[in-house]
Amino acid sequence: MKTKNITILVVVLILLDQILKIWVKTHMALGESIEIFSWWQLLFVENNGAAFGMQIASSGGFDWGKLLLSLFRIVMIGLLGYYIHHLNHSERKTPKGVLVGMALIWAGAIGNLIDSMFYGMIFTQSTPLSVATFGEGYSTFLMGKVVDMFHFPLFQWNNVPSWLSFLVDGDNYFFGAIFNLADAYISVAVVYLLIFHMKFFQE
Repeated sequence: MKTKNITILVVVLILLDQILKIWVKTHMALGESIEIFSWWQLLFVENNGAAFGMQIASSGGFDWGKLLLSLFRIVMIGLLGYYIHHLNHSERKTPKGVLVGMALIWAGAIGNLIDSMFYGMIFTQSTPLSVATFGEGYSTFLMGKVVDMFHFPLFQWNNVPSWLSFLVDGDNYFFGAIFNLADAYISVAVVYLLIFHMKFFQE
């Protein structure tokens, strides 16, 4: 697979992720929900960088955990980009499906990192009463919050075991996690690679 094609794929995926996030951030109030179907909502939430709307605990003051997570992501994205380049130019032929899967993971990681890197600098802070606007920002480089919006309350699951509580929301609706396109890229790619290309990585 040509490097140019991988690059185009990654850029398109990142643009789709960012366009949706910017629309949500500038057209919806934090916590607002838009029902598309009874089992599918756009629900605007923000988090410090964890996947699927999960929060990173902060003890107040400067958020060192957030900074370390952002720096870790930068390093991992660099390593992943190098690994994709290595696979694409290796003497051993790499299946196109592997390269596409890795490109999806790379695009997802970059998409969420962009939120952390720049959103705190270019948007005013979202509140439950107003939408965020382009402005002077409310935070510094690497300290922005990640935008999530996809929520699928498929059915109500009462008496959920405590060790499965992460699968439901506050009203015991499954699936409880709220995520964005970047999260979806990564999740779909990982499942796809595990199912269809495990043998390649084992070898």
